[in-house]
Amino acid sequence: AALALDNGLARTPPMGWLHWERFLCGTDCAAEPRRCVSEQLFVEMADRMAAEGWRDAGYEFICIDDCWMAPTRDKQGRLQADPQRFPGGIRRLADYVHSKGLKLGIYSDVGNKTCAGFPGSYDHYELDAQTFASWGVDLLKFDGCNSDSLDLLAEGYRRMSLALNQTGRSIVYSCEWPFYLRPVQQPNYTEIKQYCNHWRNFYDVYDSWSSIKSILDWTALHQDSIVKIAGPGGWNDPDMAMIGNFGLSWDQSVTQMAMWAIMAAPLFMSNDLRHISPEAKCLLQNKEVIAINQDPLGKQGYQLTKDKNFQLWERPLSGRAYAVAVLNHQEIGGPQNFTFSLTFLGNGLACNPACSVRQVLPASRDWGVYSWISTLSVEVNPTGTVLLKV
Repeated sequence: AALALDNGLARTPPMGWLHWERFLCGTDCAAEPRRCVSEQLFVEMADRMAAEGWRDAGYEFICIDDCWMAPTRDKQGRLQADPQRFPGGIRRLADYVHSKGLKLGIYSDVGNKTCAGFPGSYDHYELDAQTFASWGVDLLKFDGCNSDSLDLLAEGYRRMSLALNQTGRSIVYSCEWPFYLRPVQQPNYTEIKQYCNHWRNFYDVYDSWSSIKSILDWTALHQDSIVKIAGPGGWNDPDMAMIGNFGLSWDQSVTQMAMWAIMAAPLFMSNDLRHISPEAKCLLQNKEVIAINQDPLGKQGYQLTKDKNFQLWERPLSGRAYAVAVLNHQEIGGPQNFTFSLTFLGNGLACNPACSVRQVLPASRDWGVYSWISTLSVEVNPTGTVLLKV
């Protein structure tokens, strides 16, 4: 396993765009050419990412999810892209994405078939890793459907990690290993981090507040086992950012952006960059929030306390700073105030003997300098979050 311990990648949480939630398994290009999983879709997204500030904000990966493949492998046993939807194959698409200063991600599965029923990588791990490397792929999302046992699941994740490293190409490795283990046994996160750059723990995100809320609740409930393992080279992945789609209000979009920064989450949007509001774009490209998400100290945040209406989270940052999120999870009424003592933060050290406080979201403004024994009163909209840097 020595080769897999550190591939030198994902020193901060990866950022990019992923097709799945917004475009699902759209394969009928004749009926829905703009929503079909095709070369054209990824070319158009790459164009937008390069031209409209996404790449410059830090979003560097453009990722293909399930349903890109032909129904069968080729005569040499290799995976192949669907020839109608990807007429130039993945190599041509990778070359185009690279020409835009971006990186290409691809998808496969540890089992016999992918979740959507396309050919999986079982018993082809080394061949598939070599194929992806030969195409110029920069990230592999490796799903866990259709594996016959937990032993085969673990073996497949380990083998693909080693196979990717042995190609000699730098390929970020995104796993779903702990998610498929959890119904049966507690994941060994120390081992998972040896092999994977980031890993999913919980169900797929949906374009809804109930989905975002369930991810945050699950993370807080399990923070004692997952927060300590996250850091440079390996991250807990709460799944994609839904900002710019249909299901979240403005305040809920602010909450997702703020909390994904607190959680040191890989930041992969799943939206249509050809049709995104200026407000959603501004939020997703917010430099101050991205700086918190990408903080080089690499510590994941955690929930400090909660009461019937509010949750208080903090994340240690470099330079002895802290990111602090106050989330109002009430879904009725109007804005409410939450008051807390600054002695509560950083085990009492965040503001000792004094500190400056800056609000980052929902709008950027300085709050001034406070002493160690000061209290802060924060007004937060229902389902909204105020993100501070202390």
